[in-house]
Amino acid sequence: MATTTSSKARTVKAPQVKDQPLFINGRFVDSVSGKTFPAINPANGEVLCQVAEGDAADIDLAVKAARAALETGPWNRMDAADRGRLLYKLADLVEKNSEELAALESLNCGKTINDSRGDLQGVVNTLRYYAGWADKIEGRTVPVRGNFLSYTLRQPIGVVGQIIPWNFPLLMLAWKWGPALACGNTVVMKPAEQTPLTAMRMAELVMEAGFPNGVINLVPGYGETAGAALVRHPDVDKIAFTGHVDTAKLIQKSAADTLKRCTFELGGKSPNVIFADCDMEQAVAGAFHAIYFHGGQCCTAGSRLFVEEKIRQEFVERLAERSKQRKLGDPLSTETEQGPQVSQEQLDKILGYVKLGEKEGARLITGGQRWGNKGYYVEPTIFDNVKDEMAIARDEIFGPVVSVLPFKTMEEVVDRANRTYYGLAAAIWTKDIDKAHNYARQVKAGTVWVNCYHVVDTTTPFGGFKMSGQGRENGEAALEHYTEMKTVTIKLN
Repeated sequence: MATTTSSKARTVKAPQVKDQPLFINGRFVDSVSGKTFPAINPANGEVLCQVAEGDAADIDLAVKAARAALETGPWNRMDAADRGRLLYKLADLVEKNSEELAALESLNCGKTINDSRGDLQGVVNTLRYYAGWADKIEGRTVPVRGNFLSYTLRQPIGVVGQIIPWNFPLLMLAWKWGPALACGNTVVMKPAEQTPLTAMRMAELVMEAGFPNGVINLVPGYGETAGAALVRHPDVDKIAFTGHVDTAKLIQKSAADTLKRCTFELGGKSPNVIFADCDMEQAVAGAFHAIYFHGGQCCTAGSRLFVEEKIRQEFVERLAERSKQRKLGDPLSTETEQGPQVSQEQLDKILGYVKLGEKEGARLITGGQRWGNKGYYVEPTIFDNVKDEMAIARDEIFGPVVSVLPFKTMEEVVDRANRTYYGLAAAIWTKDIDKAHNYARQVKAGTVWVNCYHVVDTTTPFGGFKMSGQGRENGEAALEHYTEMKTVTIKLN
């Protein structure tokens, strides 16, 4: 949400950044090929450092290290409670270094320092939550027929390949590591090539916490090489991926050759529904936060804004006025409310959709332009008179662009809200609790917010319907995707 500039506003000092290696089997190493790629500062387009470029050879080394740690190393023999203690220690180290990590996150992905600090608290909460689960993952006895004792065990699924996105680099890392490690798995992670820096700093904290070699491995690189090799590798038991639906389709096809388990947390085109009986001030602020949080680079962004016709004009005017006042700038400044998009590619994509929206007949209310003359900034943008069939109403833009769509009845808006192949999140703003419950029951989305938006907690399951994903992250539900169930039956005399 927009913040008020205070006399205490300041710019956080950018951390020193050095060239980054890979992290395999407890050591920092160069890639086998010796290749590197640049990490970019999206606020100015300048190169921050060079990062080792992993490919199939490096993935193979990382998987072998993870397999050894899983089957013959100390991780294999470690008590569940002691795994939890390591996760607690890692959480403490993250908390201790949170200011440095937040600044590094803002520097590499363009997230405002205020939002990065919020993410760091989420990282700490996630690691501590799953640390507490480590010794509570239990089987049960089953009263089978006959003179037998049957019981079940929940055991690690094995070596887990994890591929995370660039919009929440640290938080997505924690969402993946937490349940995987609590269940006793080992990990090979490919961070997004746009934002590898905080993941590599976490590798140093992993060493400091005392995790055994090979339990956690990090291989930065490109999806077509490192990511594809991780998916194809026959000794990887599961792939956990967060990113674009088109990439998930490729992963699922490739993973079919080895019948890997796959979980996907993908995109959305979330319907944010505003009824005339809402608290107007609260709803405007909520719709603003829903689309502009992290510059719209959020899979749950409220990019389809359905507004009841009788209040549409006033609502759009209020939203536009608030949008024009949003402060863009240096993500390391505490007074900045919106940083840059992550890359030139994203900038071009967003501006391309703005042109397409105008071409298709939507009315540009405000924004729609690049902001400034350096970096990848886009003005907060509002389109009115949008039709359901327009590209800006169908496609995930992943930027600060909202489409306003008028409606008249509950039946109509539910039908239109569900008319998408996505189903990640949805929201409703109303004072009528019956209306809220009915909408929540009928809308096809993994998360439904009532009179709020972007409220996500480690304890609650998160994931999507339809092409927004498979499986759930967070909460107890995530543990199911990182364990195998084994039945043991013993004949009794």
